[in-house]
Amino acid sequence: MADPMTAEPATETPVPVDFETHPSRYRHWRLSFAGRVATLTMDIDEAAGIRPGYRLKLNSYDLGVDIELHDALQRIRFEHPEVATVVLTSGKDRIFCSGANIFMLGLSSHAWKVNFCKFTNETRNGIEDSSAHSGLKFLAACNGTTAGGGYELALACDEIVLIDDRSSAVSLPEVPLLGVLPGTGGLTRLTDKRRVRRDLADIFCTTVEGVRGQRARDWRLIDALAKPQAFAGYVEQRALALAAASDRPAGANGVPLPPLVRKARTDGFGYAHVDVKLDAGRRIVELTVAAPEDPGPASIDDILKAGANWWPLKMARELDDAILNLRTNHLDFGLWVLKTRGDAGHVLAAERQMLAHRGHWFVRECLGQLRRTLARLDVSSRSMFALVEPGSCFAGMLLEIALAADRIYLLNQPPGEGGPVLTLSEVNFGLLPAVHGRSRIDARFYGDEPQIAAARAAIGSPLGAESAGALGLVTAAPDVLDWPDEIRMALEERVSLSPDALTGLEANLRFGPGENLDTRIFGRLSAWQNWIFIRPNAVGESGALKVFGTGRKAKFNRDRI
Repeated sequence: MADPMTAEPATETPVPVDFETHPSRYRHWRLSFAGRVATLTMDIDEAAGIRPGYRLKLNSYDLGVDIELHDALQRIRFEHPEVATVVLTSGKDRIFCSGANIFMLGLSSHAWKVNFCKFTNETRNGIEDSSAHSGLKFLAACNGTTAGGGYELALACDEIVLIDDRSSAVSLPEVPLLGVLPGTGGLTRLTDKRRVRRDLADIFCTTVEGVRGQRARDWRLIDALAKPQAFAGYVEQRALALAAASDRPAGANGVPLPPLVRKARTDGFGYAHVDVKLDAGRRIVELTVAAPEDPGPASIDDILKAGANWWPLKMARELDDAILNLRTNHLDFGLWVLKTRGDAGHVLAAERQMLAHRGHWFVRECLGQLRRTLARLDVSSRSMFALVEPGSCFAGMLLEIALAADRIYLLNQPPGEGGPVLTLSEVNFGLLPAVHGRSRIDARFYGDEPQIAAARAAIGSPLGAESAGALGLVTAAPDVLDWPDEIRMALEERVSLSPDALTGLEANLRFGPGENLDTRIFGRLSAWQNWIFIRPNAVGESGALKVFGTGRKAKFNRDRI
């Protein structure tokens, strides 16, 4: 194993990361089904890290482990509608999960660490999203020591059961051991979700050995204890009890998720409905989402026959993969130009079918996929400008892409002369909320009821530059003569600015007023952890993260900043 003290941190991804996998290729998880309950068993292959230089000991994880977890959750959502409860447990004796692999973190570049934490956060937030919207409940069966990111995974579940064997504990030891914060929502979920008292949380997060037994339950760190001989039975009982309250259909057939077809080009890559063009000279991405070629199926039976090829789902999966690919494998492309093309009427027709059948489990899951994919835009540390040009179809659910952007530019050309339009729909008013939990329209106008009401009154009307500008839906609307120069200057100015400052600026402005669990998690990641991850006390040659496991003590700069 490489020595984390002497190995050079990676400065870029040596091999592009692929976020697609399949249960037949899992190295770290086992997925099994028994009626209404699915069991995800973490059994880490120590030698199967996603990058070389470390071993995944003690059921510790890296990005590859979480890619498999994300895939398994997707399989459960779409391919197994009969499942109502997911039990997460460990295949190793006396250990549930020891969290993110520390040597992996010590060897990784700053960008890798932060992007790893972000994807891990999104996966855990997706667990809570499915619990809130899809009737899926999650039970952490902690059959041994549960530390760091392992406890954060448990915190994302609806219930936590800890084995009462006098040695197993839950802990968040990042501050005393590594000089960093719990990076995947630990602090936030302790206070916001589990309502752990502040002083008790302070003790818990500065105690290496953690808390076990009845004290863990008394402090609200877990929901239940079970003796070793009763542990499996109690977990089964709770899993079935959670399933009994679910409206997931026990007798429905699932929809298989085939591999995405991504075609690489010298200037980018593309899918059936999403195209990515990379302008390396300007460090700009042009990301275009295409409308369906026809209105699509109308009946729920025909929607189910289309399955994973139904445009809303296929497009959302492709867009999700594109976002992850860009965030991880193309770090220096700091500005994403968001575009659409095609027939807005076809987008709205597909949307009407979603609304008509939104109570059906499959349509509900498709909405969930769209919601989570669009939320990735909200938390991506990239500038995003939407360009509304002739041939665009920013309507309904695709208008959400523009509303997620930092700026919206619309060409000022009369619609009757081929000029572009925006079209609002019912979907824009809460069905696909942003990461802060409010609709993007509501957040755009800070809850101002007259402005929101005016926008709602325009549902279904094609809005050219004058109408969209009057409603406050666009940033600027240059005319045909000014468009090329104004857009060029706006793009050039943006990429000339400090990426670090832009990341902080964008996160603050996108989250807006008010807080929820998700914005607090990502705000802490973008600001606090991002800063801590570059401080010498954590990652300097004598920092806690670097000297872990070497027998040496960390040396801290004692100044408070």
